[in-house]
Amino acid sequence: MSGDLVQLEGRKGASAGVPDNTARLVLTLTVAGLLSGIAIVSAYEITRPMIAANQARALERAVFEVVPGAERLQRLAWRDGALVPAVGDAAGEPSIYGGYAADGSFAGYAIPGEGAGYQDTIKLLYGFDAERRRVVGMYILESRETPGLGDRIYKDLDFVAAFRDLVVEPEIELVSGGGAADNQVDGITGATISSKAVVSIINATNSLWRERLFAPGAEPPPPAEPATEEKP
Repeated sequence: MSGDLVQLEGRKGASAGVPDNTARLVLTLTVAGLLSGIAIVSAYEITRPMIAANQARALERAVFEVVPGAERLQRLAWRDGALVPAVGDAAGEPSIYGGYAADGSFAGYAIPGEGAGYQDTIKLLYGFDAERRRVVGMYILESRETPGLGDRIYKDLDFVAAFRDLVVEPEIELVSGGGAADNQVDGITGATISSKAVVSIINATNSLWRERLFAPGAEPPPPAEPATEEKP
């Protein structure tokens, strides 16, 4: 009888320790999660300016790639039914970019567009000469298309080069076997959906922006050069 009582008391003691162990475990996990969250947020805040700067440099390179002769750029935003020069963050504000030559003359527009590809959304930038009504360049900003197939929309140099002088009236067409007309692009064998998506994105985006652009010769002047200190 006494042995049974000893065993019963032992089990009670063990059970009494369970809530304490559980509480300590919950507290430990909570503190660890809190510290991990703080570390992640801190790392994001520290790296965000660097990421933004890298994205700005990448965009600048892309603008210069699709607008021949451009050495400077200016963001142009669509506000209250008009296209105006803009500065700062473009979040939530429809925007394109004006490219300017070294002498300040207007070189053309760089217009971002996006749409569904075969795998995911394709984001691109294309150059547009409003006076000649021609697409003058194309650059893929973001794509997750199939490696070896769909990724040829930016790896196939002949396909990319086809966008350097295309009329947009009538709209650009994707063809097979070599495009002969000024508005035709030869599709990529094995990546028809991806190459068709690029053409569709440019056509749809150009349809939206074409009538919003400044009349040729009425474009705003380039942004002022940043001030520099005189050397002694």
